[in-house]
Amino acid sequence: MLQRSVETAAIDLPTTETARIAVIGLGYVGLPLAAAFGKQFPTVGFDISERRVEELQAGYDRTREATQDELQSEHLSFASDPERLAACNVYIVAVPTPVDEHRRPDLSALLGASETVGRLIKRGDVVIYESTVYPGATEEDCVPLIEETSGLVSNRDFYVGYSPERANPGDQEHRLATIVKVVAGATPETADFLERLYAMIVPAGIYKASSIQVAEAAKVIENTQRDLNIALINELAILFNRLGIDTGEVLAAAQTKWNFLLFRPGLVGGHCIGVDPYYLCHKAQSVGYHPEIILSGRRINDGMGRYAVSQLVSAMLKRRIHVAGARVLILGLAFKENCPDIRNTRIVDMVHELDELGTEVDVYDPWVDPDQAESEYGIRPIEAPPAEHYDAIIVAVAHQEFHDMDPSDIARLGKTNHLIYDLKHVLPKGSADLRL
Repeated sequence: MLQRSVETAAIDLPTTETARIAVIGLGYVGLPLAAAFGKQFPTVGFDISERRVEELQAGYDRTREATQDELQSEHLSFASDPERLAACNVYIVAVPTPVDEHRRPDLSALLGASETVGRLIKRGDVVIYESTVYPGATEEDCVPLIEETSGLVSNRDFYVGYSPERANPGDQEHRLATIVKVVAGATPETADFLERLYAMIVPAGIYKASSIQVAEAAKVIENTQRDLNIALINELAILFNRLGIDTGEVLAAAQTKWNFLLFRPGLVGGHCIGVDPYYLCHKAQSVGYHPEIILSGRRINDGMGRYAVSQLVSAMLKRRIHVAGARVLILGLAFKENCPDIRNTRIVDMVHELDELGTEVDVYDPWVDPDQAESEYGIRPIEAPPAEHYDAIIVAVAHQEFHDMDPSDIARLGKTNHLIYDLKHVLPKGSADLRL
């Protein structure tokens, strides 16, 4: 039976004057958060990776989301020892919530962080979750683990809130300070505290949701909606390819209507759009509902790497380019343009498909850390592609560096008889043999 604290009266929450912040998880979400809080509050950024902490202590952020000046704020420190968090009274959990190989939610990092908090938390402390989850996960999965580990009772001995992250890696316009922050609390008083706390670092404004489950659901549908819109455009691109119609031209014509929503075809990776719909589907199925549209969109988007390779192979055969033994260059490995983030990148789907066909694949991405890519996917990007070397070139990510390349410079990377497949419509029309 869960041990309960002997006190029966609820204890007061911290105030914005007494808050001492711990941010657990220093990735694309946690680090900007720690940097922002560190300008005004005593803040400790915690990560289990000692290498990550050492880099941040030296003023270097490999994600390029925080500057050296932001990392060296006088109120901000970094640690890989959880005991360094013991003096804090506000614990913000911002760890990854991926899916496993069967597309099921993997809460291991989230539950591990909750257990860590449970060992440190004291009466009157506040725990805030920012990780994306399915509705109910915070109060049904995380809070009971904190209670079990600490022996304290939520909403009496400690307090729980939720504020979903809205990070957009590589986006220099939509940042933490410029995006309205959704907050929610398990009690009205906790919600009020979150509202006051986040207002200190988010001048764009605070939206207070009525419950933690509402805030969880709002976050997960933001990315599910984008996933479905992209899936529709991907399906249309497949159709238009069969009809011999240029998808880019269709979109350019359609967007002249004032209420047309512009989405472009492509591979859908990353930690959010390619993952969050599975969290919602998991919860739906747990209550006996089969979400047909959401899963249909996921099937389309998950299959786009395979489709792109099939298009390339068909074009190669028409050009009498032998597929087995062909040399293929993929420009881009990050899941999106102008950022080094390789989480859940679907470029690897094309690499694996081409490997199975016996081609020799090189990947070039000036944004990506080669050691990280090799550790994560067994793919080591090359330093620079050689000229006149490739039978096929795939422009897979719309990095600015690829936009800045003259089409003739990309063409010079190919052999006399080669193909260029422009997945992201980076090149001017007529400069590529294939476009998605």
